[in-house]
Amino acid sequence: MKVGFIGLGTMGAFMAANIQKAGHALVVHDIRREAGANRLAAGAVWADTPKAVAEQCEVIFTSLPGPKEVEPVVFGDEGILAGARKGAAYFDLSTNSQALVKRFAAALAEKGAFGFDAPVSGGPKGAETGKLAIWVGGDKAVFDKYKPLLDSFGDQAAYIGPTGSATVAKLVHNMAGYAIQTAMAEVFSMGVKAGMDPLDLWKAIRQGSLGRRRTFDRVTEQFLIDKYDPPAFSLKLAHKDVSLAVQMGRDLGVPMRFCNLTLEEMNEAMNRGWEALDSRVPMKLQLERAGVSIACDPAAVQAVLDADKAK
Repeated sequence: MKVGFIGLGTMGAFMAANIQKAGHALVVHDIRREAGANRLAAGAVWADTPKAVAEQCEVIFTSLPGPKEVEPVVFGDEGILAGARKGAAYFDLSTNSQALVKRFAAALAEKGAFGFDAPVSGGPKGAETGKLAIWVGGDKAVFDKYKPLLDSFGDQAAYIGPTGSATVAKLVHNMAGYAIQTAMAEVFSMGVKAGMDPLDLWKAIRQGSLGRRRTFDRVTEQFLIDKYDPPAFSLKLAHKDVSLAVQMGRDLGVPMRFCNLTLEEMNEAMNRGWEALDSRVPMKLQLERAGVSIACDPAAVQAVLDADKAK
């Protein structure tokens, strides 16, 4: 089938490549033509606008930073809506706002087309290897039709419910992760200030009931070794996700005290100029406040992980 893909950044480039490897004809667009060079070299067709993508394809994907980028790509004069054919399906793979995904789905429905929120989880590594969760909200029958296509770049494509449901699931997922991260920074700063070596502390708490679920292994790649560049997922993008989650809480009248604190931590880190660093970099703020430092030897950390695998 002919597939359109808009947004060939870190995530989008990998997902588009996997769709192409599965044998589908690809039409691509990005604000930077050079971002599509590899796909064009592999046989993809370039389109000058999102409208031109939609005019040629029965299914269209976007992988964009967030709502402010999705809005013009869908609703602009040269946007997807202007070119969408009757019966076409549009899947937005971005982490978006529930209000916007409902709005574009309704607008597409007026043209006899289908809109889906389909945020992904798995990071760049998952996008490259095809180990991605894809949460999809929209028409179930159309989802079923295109699930084999989704399976070409994600190993866990799941129908969540009506339009907007997948966005809620993604925001809850991401908000939980960053709230836990904030708590992790607090408890580690306390433990290190109380006199423990950070590596010994981490090894010890991994053996407790919470640690046996490997909750604490999320701190190994950046926090324990004090390495936030290059980012696995940038603070700028994480800040957008948390802002969307907190705004959803406000819209629904749900108190989210700890989540708002998490956003404040991110705001402070953004104001330090850390937006291009890894999304766990706000954890350094707590270490500063506590007057401690954590910078374990990466090889020592890996040795602990390898020892578990050998058991």
